[in-house]
Amino acid sequence: MLSLKNVQVLYDRAIEAVRDVSLDVPAGKIVALLGSNGAGKSTILKAISGVLHQEDGEIVSGGIYLEDQPIGKESARAIVGRGVLQVPEGRALFATLTVEENLLMGGITRSRGESAEGLERVYALFPRVRERKSQIAGYLSGGEQQMVAIGRALMGRPRLLMLDEPSLGLAPQIVDSIFDTVIKLNSDTGMTVLLVEQNAQLALQVASYGYIMENGRIVLDGAAEKLRANDDVQEFYLGFSGGERKSMRDVKHYKRRKRWLS
Repeated sequence: MLSLKNVQVLYDRAIEAVRDVSLDVPAGKIVALLGSNGAGKSTILKAISGVLHQEDGEIVSGGIYLEDQPIGKESARAIVGRGVLQVPEGRALFATLTVEENLLMGGITRSRGESAEGLERVYALFPRVRERKSQIAGYLSGGEQQMVAIGRALMGRPRLLMLDEPSLGLAPQIVDSIFDTVIKLNSDTGMTVLLVEQNAQLALQVASYGYIMENGRIVLDGAAEKLRANDDVQEFYLGFSGGERKSMRDVKHYKRRKRWLS
């Protein structure tokens, strides 16, 4: 469904954030894009969404294709119109608007009838959002805001939903609930999902395929089960070595010893 081929992204025409990245997101699948802070994951999503220019970024080589059609030079509005929607890191809600007003902003290109149907779908998926629909979004808990952010994207009826760090700053129970919802959307509707996450263990449990980024490039990819069984992934991303969890101090220095980078 979505393909990136040898994509290079520069900021300010000088700073290379992504180098020669190629990846595929098949229709109806959940694909995980993993890596530490600064690896280039969010830049990939911004390139797909057509919003790099907002930060003086640009695709200088390679291409992005949706169903074999190039979209790398299309506007963000045109890309949304093709059914590609993103839930940004940090939720980015309109803090002074109500929950329902935030949701309606996600369906701004839809008819009144379609928006009403979309609201009911979101409320059925997230009953807590229905309960909070008249509250100001800025006063919601982090978990509730994430539900609203996902619901806002769903109002646009995405064929491809991109999630940027959906677990960030949330309690484990809330994270589990949100990921259960992502799995349900995928299984019930066939929605394609590109999941950007630092929580590799959780992401590889829900995804069928994964890519690992470091320093702006893909360093490893494969079926999720294969990545979970990979010794390096277990040590450097899942925090295990020899069956014991390593300390964060040990994991912090993994870059010096990655066998796949040698």
